[in-house]
Amino acid sequence: MQSAVSILVSLVNSVAVMMVIGYVVTRSRLYTNILSRKITNRDRALLILIFGAFSIYGTLSGFKIMGAVANIRDLGPAIGGLMGGPLVGLGAGFIGGLHRYLQGGFTCEACSISTVAAGVAGGAFYLFRKGRLPTVVPSILLMVAIELFHMTMNLAISRPFAQAVALIKAIMVPMILANGLGMGLYAFIVKNLVRERSVEAAKQMIEGELKVARQIQMGIVPMIFPAFPERPEFEVYAVLEPAKEVGGDFYDFFFIDEDHLFFAVGDVSGKGVPASLFMAVTITLLRTKALRIDLNRVLASVNDDLSRENKTGMFVTLFCGILDTKTGDVEYCNGGHNPPYMCRADGSVEILDVPGDLVLGALDGVYYTKRNISLGRGDTLFLYTDGVTEAMDEHGGFYTDQRLAEALKETKALPANETVERILSGVHSFASGADQWDDITILALKYCR
Repeated sequence: MQSAVSILVSLVNSVAVMMVIGYVVTRSRLYTNILSRKITNRDRALLILIFGAFSIYGTLSGFKIMGAVANIRDLGPAIGGLMGGPLVGLGAGFIGGLHRYLQGGFTCEACSISTVAAGVAGGAFYLFRKGRLPTVVPSILLMVAIELFHMTMNLAISRPFAQAVALIKAIMVPMILANGLGMGLYAFIVKNLVRERSVEAAKQMIEGELKVARQIQMGIVPMIFPAFPERPEFEVYAVLEPAKEVGGDFYDFFFIDEDHLFFAVGDVSGKGVPASLFMAVTITLLRTKALRIDLNRVLASVNDDLSRENKTGMFVTLFCGILDTKTGDVEYCNGGHNPPYMCRADGSVEILDVPGDLVLGALDGVYYTKRNISLGRGDTLFLYTDGVTEAMDEHGGFYTDQRLAEALKETKALPANETVERILSGVHSFASGADQWDDITILALKYCR
């Protein structure tokens, strides 16, 4: 029993070395062709040499006993056949078998034939599975069958017969276990590799789709500035930086008639694709309804539509207004959003008084309050989402409303685009390379008339 254990330990050590080398091989470019079933003749030649070398190593690292060698020589050709097909299995088996034959000994003929047969069996299994890579259990069973054939050949050919019988009794169990273990481990490595490649391919596909989704999302909001160069009475500029590929923040502005500009900034609950879809629906509803009804009724109608069949429980905070470009008068409504800042031409900054009405999408039948304010020459209305004031530095500190107000005081007399870019730059500097955890959206509307 001790002898069998010693043989098994020796063979398992050899299996371990072979598996390490085999793992390295599976990470090579060669295996990309194997996995994609695009094996060239050059690939087959390389596989023959690799698994032929495995077979030779199996002999050299074997356990010498009774004038023979307990080994894992058949493992290389068998794996070669499973991976690369009949030609690879046969070629690797011939290399391993020839090497074994040249070693001599009373089992050299039987062992050489068995090694070639191992490669042929692996290749036949490859054809049976139509090139599909092997799974663990069938691979182990195949290897067990190969080793049983190996033992049978030794009993049939090797002489003296009594010595062959004694040898088989001593090495049969360790060789079957070791070779079966090696085949199972290699099939497991390949299975994980296939799964890893599949996950990576899915990840790349998702990333590609998200990039397209980002392009679509950024195409929904106005991106061309200056937006209305033919209209000198006002300036509008905005930025949107999603925390992920896509997000739920948005801004929008458009003329509802010759002299009235609709503008809005919103923030959908959550992040990622669901938020971006909810954002797209919200913008569509706003653009459709803002052209026909009063502002407070616009929000009420959009809210009712978003609330209806809203099984996800998502909602959107929204500030929107309408600027009369002739007078500078602004009427506005607020649905649970951050109050904008009013930046006066004299450099003073104040938080706009907004009604505390409910977010959109949470409950239908909500009434929204409409209020008014007048913009004088050089006044700027600054809208933003909480990704600005809640931006965090590397220590977890927030940018805060106070810091934003102080920064806005330094933007006196600046054009709308420079105001936005200066605040955004300040937020990025504050974060100091910390991960952006929330979407950032800013819109500045400056009255110039």
